[in-house]
Amino acid sequence: MPRDEAYRAALERGRRIHEPVRIGRPGRARGYWPLFPPAQALRLRYRIAVSGRGNVQPGPAILVGNHLSLLDPVMLGVSTPWRLTFFTKVEAFESAGGFFFRWVGQIPLRRGDEASTTWALEMSQFALARGTKLCVYPEGTRSPDGRSLHRLHRRVLVPILQANPDVPVHAMAIAYGRRRHGRIPVDLRISPPLALDVTTMTANELTDAVRDSLIALGGMPYVHAFGRTLKEPEERTR
Repeated sequence: MPRDEAYRAALERGRRIHEPVRIGRPGRARGYWPLFPPAQALRLRYRIAVSGRGNVQPGPAILVGNHLSLLDPVMLGVSTPWRLTFFTKVEAFESAGGFFFRWVGQIPLRRGDEASTTWALEMSQFALARGTKLCVYPEGTRSPDGRSLHRLHRRVLVPILQANPDVPVHAMAIAYGRRRHGRIPVDLRISPPLALDVTTMTANELTDAVRDSLIALGGMPYVHAFGRTLKEPEERTR
């Protein structure tokens, strides 16, 4: 089946899986580049320093990052000349800002839903085939304390790595500083390709290698607990 036809068939399956949520065209939405110039206005508020951008070559790549803020993907997007595709929880598509995620072509993912997960992984293959940078935040939620790296989930990370043994994988660490002179400093670091061998490494070894690379790159403290499990007690007491 030709790739465009296969994409359309997959898109229809995704619409049925996530109905009644509108999901747009993941990886292929036309709003991405038109939104790029106006998004540069964020630089008036954030002073973004990027190191290691040259480590990422043209063509597909997998970027695996820590997750501190809702703005993490935006900070990466406004400071790199790449087409980026992220996995985004489906609840974001249901929110008032859902149009944004549709316009920029992000992939909706419903936690704990096997059909949604399988479909999201399929859509990630279409994105990589077009030379897109696929971005993954395997903590699954923002850091509860806003500074630490928490235990990584394997449910999406490992299948992506195993399905793309020839696609370079980079660690990506972000940190936010205190406001100075009216602007918030943002430190974004991208590693050289990681030395991963999906043919010989187990799921645990792959996950641990990514975790260790993130810690080394960003120097953040590590908490061996899933961030979502730490957030849930706080949410129940509010």
